[in-house]
Amino acid sequence: MSVVIDIVSWLFLLAGGFFVLAGGIGVVRLPDVYTRSHAAGMTDTLGAGFILIGLMFQGGLTLITVKLILILVFISFTSPTSTHALIHTVHASGIRPILADAEDETSKT
Repeated sequence: MSVVIDIVSWLFLLAGGFFVLAGGIGVVRLPDVYTRSHAAGMTDTLGAGFILIGLMFQGGLTLITVKLILILVFISFTSPTSTHALIHTVHASGIRPILADAEDETSKT
């Protein structure tokens, strides 16, 4: 049973690491603040969530697992809220997203 828990734990840890890596690459490579914040939001929520779930399997039924659950709940509420607040502020300041049609029109002139 211990081997199964270790395998499941490592699967969650690897999935979390994948989302953190993909989100980090997205923050660097994507063109505007809207798409970059989407990548950062997914990194916070999915990456950290999967890593915390993997750590919960490693911790077993202890006080550590309760603390990890509280951290997961806190991240699940605060990460999407902060991403929404950031994008709302960017939109209110007048920054518009880069669209594919706008790029095609500017390349014609």
